[in-house]
Amino acid sequence: MRFAKLIIVSCLTIFMTAGCETGGQNTAGIDSAAIKAAQAAQSTAKQALQAAQKAAADAARAASAAEAAAAEAKAAGDKADRVFRKGIRK
Repeated sequence: MRFAKLIIVSCLTIFMTAGCETGGQNTAGIDSAAIKAAQAAQSTAKQALQAAQKAAADAARAASAAEAAAAEAKAAGDKADRVFRKGIRK
Protein backbone atom coordinates (compact mmCIF):
# COMPACT_ATOMS: atom_id res chain seq x y z
CA MET A 1 0.00 0.00 0.00
CA ARG A 2 2.80 2.36 0.85
CA PHE A 3 4.50 1.60 -2.40
CA ALA A 4 1.31 2.40 -4.35
CA LYS A 5 0.95 5.75 -2.55
CA LEU A 6 4.57 6.58 -3.31
CA ILE A 7 4.07 5.82 -6.99
CA ILE A 8 0.84 7.83 -7.17
CA VAL A 9 2.40 10.84 -5.46
CA SER A 10 5.48 10.65 -7.70
CA CYS A 11 3.40 10.36 -10.87
CA LEU A 12 1.10 13.17 -9.77
CA THR A 13 4.10 15.43 -9.15
CA ILE A 14 5.58 14.62 -12.55
CA PHE A 15 2.27 15.26 -14.31
CA MET A 16 1.80 18.57 -12.52
CA THR A 17 5.27 19.79 -13.47
CA ALA A 18 4.89 18.64 -17.06
CA GLY A 19 1.50 20.35 -17.27
CA CYS A 20 2.89 23.60 -15.91
CA GLU A 21 5.81 23.56 -18.33
CA THR A 22 3.72 22.97 -21.44
CA GLY A 23 1.38 25.82 -20.56
CA GLY A 24 4.11 28.36 -21.24
CA GLN A 25 4.06 27.69 -24.97
CA ASN A 26 0.78 29.56 -25.45
CA THR A 27 2.01 32.72 -23.75
CA ALA A 28 3.83 33.88 -26.90
CA GLY A 29 0.50 34.72 -28.56
CA ILE A 30 -0.74 36.47 -25.44
CA ASP A 31 2.50 38.45 -25.13
CA SER A 32 2.28 39.44 -28.79
CA ALA A 33 -1.30 40.61 -28.35
CA ALA A 34 -0.33 42.56 -25.23
CA ILE A 35 2.54 44.23 -27.08
CA LYS A 36 0.25 45.20 -29.96
CA ALA A 37 -2.32 46.59 -27.53
CA ALA A 38 0.38 48.58 -25.72
CA GLN A 39 1.67 49.97 -29.02
CA ALA A 40 -1.85 50.96 -30.04
CA ALA A 41 -2.37 52.66 -26.68
CA GLN A 42 0.93 54.50 -27.04
CA SER A 43 -0.02 55.67 -30.52
CA THR A 44 -3.39 56.88 -29.25
CA ALA A 45 -1.68 58.68 -26.37
CA LYS A 46 0.67 60.44 -28.81
CA GLN A 47 -2.29 61.55 -30.92
CA ALA A 48 -4.08 62.81 -27.82
CA LEU A 49 -0.96 64.74 -26.78
CA GLN A 50 -0.71 66.37 -30.20
CA ALA A 51 -4.40 67.30 -30.09
CA ALA A 52 -4.00 68.75 -26.60
CA GLN A 53 -0.98 70.80 -27.68
CA LYS A 54 -2.88 72.10 -30.71
CA ALA A 55 -5.85 72.98 -28.50
CA ALA A 56 -3.56 74.79 -26.07
CA ALA A 57 -1.99 76.79 -28.92
CA ASP A 58 -5.45 77.66 -30.27
CA ALA A 59 -6.57 78.73 -26.81
CA ALA A 60 -3.51 80.93 -26.43
CA ARG A 61 -4.25 82.59 -29.78
CA ALA A 62 -7.88 83.09 -28.77
CA ALA A 63 -6.83 84.63 -25.46
CA SER A 64 -4.47 86.98 -27.27
CA ALA A 65 -7.24 88.00 -29.68
CA ALA A 66 -9.62 88.55 -26.75
CA GLU A 67 -7.08 90.77 -25.00
CA ALA A 68 -6.59 92.80 -28.17
CA ALA A 69 -10.38 93.17 -28.58
CA ALA A 70 -10.71 94.24 -24.95
CA ALA A 71 -7.98 96.84 -25.42
CA GLU A 72 -9.72 98.20 -28.52
CA ALA A 73 -13.05 98.31 -26.70
CA LYS A 74 -11.48 100.18 -23.81
CA ALA A 75 -9.87 102.66 -26.20
CA ALA A 76 -13.21 103.20 -27.98
CA GLY A 77 -14.95 103.64 -24.64
CA ASP A 78 -12.36 106.18 -23.51
CA LYS A 79 -12.73 108.11 -26.77
CA ALA A 80 -16.52 108.12 -26.44
CA ASP A 81 -16.18 109.36 -22.88
CA ARG A 82 -13.88 112.18 -23.99
CA VAL A 83 -16.29 113.20 -26.77
CA PHE A 84 -19.22 113.09 -24.32
CA ARG A 85 -17.40 115.21 -21.74
CA LYS A 86 -16.31 117.66 -24.43
CA GLY A 87 -19.97 118.00 -25.51
CA ILE A 88 -21.08 118.64 -21.93
CA ARG A 89 -18.55 121.43 -21.48
CA LYS A 90 -19.85 123.38 -24.46
